[in-house]
Amino acid sequence: MSEQQQNKNGWDFRSKHFWTDGWGSLFLAVFIALFIRWGFIEAYVIPSGSMLPSLLIHDHIFVNKLVYGVRVPFSESWLVKFGAPKRGEVIVFKYPKDMSTFFIKRVVGEAGDKIYYENGTLFVNDKPQEKKVPVSQDDFNWLRDADFQRDGNLGDSKDNYVFFTEALGDKDHSVLIRRGDVYESYGPVTVPDGHLFVMGDNRNNSADSRVWGFLPEQNILGRAMFIWLSCEETIPGIPVLCNPLTIRWGRFFHSVN
Repeated sequence: MSEQQQNKNGWDFRSKHFWTDGWGSLFLAVFIALFIRWGFIEAYVIPSGSMLPSLLIHDHIFVNKLVYGVRVPFSESWLVKFGAPKRGEVIVFKYPKDMSTFFIKRVVGEAGDKIYYENGTLFVNDKPQEKKVPVSQDDFNWLRDADFQRDGNLGDSKDNYVFFTEALGDKDHSVLIRRGDVYESYGPVTVPDGHLFVMGDNRNNSADSRVWGFLPEQNILGRAMFIWLSCEETIPGIPVLCNPLTIRWGRFFHSVN
C-alpha cells in the first residue's frame, strides 16, 4: 500500500492526523479510560439492601482505587501499597468465595481486633460501639417498604426496623436493626494478619464476615467515595440503567460516610 493510500485510509501511524482525528485518537481515549478505571477510579452500582440505610439499592457510586495502593494489572498483587482500610470505612472488594463477584461492606475490624456481636451491639476489643439516636432522619426517610421486600420477603417492611447512628472508629454512620431479632450473636473472633472483618449496615440482612469469614486485604478494590446517580427502579431488562422517571435527585454527590 502506498503512503498516499495509508493517509487516505487514516492508518499512517506517523502522521499527526492519525493521533488527533483518526483511529489513533479513539485508541488513546480507550486506553486512558481503561487506565483510569484500573488505577484511579471506577463506578459501581449497589445491587442489594445489605448497606441500607447508608447506601440504597440502585445507588451508583464512584470508588477510589488508588487510596490503598497500586496493583499489578489483572492481579491481586500490589505494585505499591499506601496503607490498609481503617475501621468505619466503606470498601468494595472481590467476594472471597467467588472472585468474579464484587461486594461492598463496612470495615468493623482490623488485623488483631477482637470482634463480638450480640443483641444488636457490636463489640470491638471488648468495647461496645455506641449506638446513638440519629441527629437527622434523612437516611431513614429515603427507605421504602419495597427495599425490604426482595428475595421473597413480601411481609417485611420499613416499620420492622429501628434506625441508629453507630460510632465506629472516628466515623458515625447509620445502621438498621430489625425489631425482635436482637438475640442474634456472633463471636468472639480475632482478625488475623492480612485480613479484615466487614459487616453490612443493615445488620440483620447482610451476608458478610459473620457468614463467610475474614476478608483478605488482597481482595480489596477501593474505598467508596460518593453517589453520582441514584434511582428507585431500573429499566426492565437492563438492570444497570436507571429509569429516568424514578431518579432520586437529592442523592446526587452524596458522600459515602
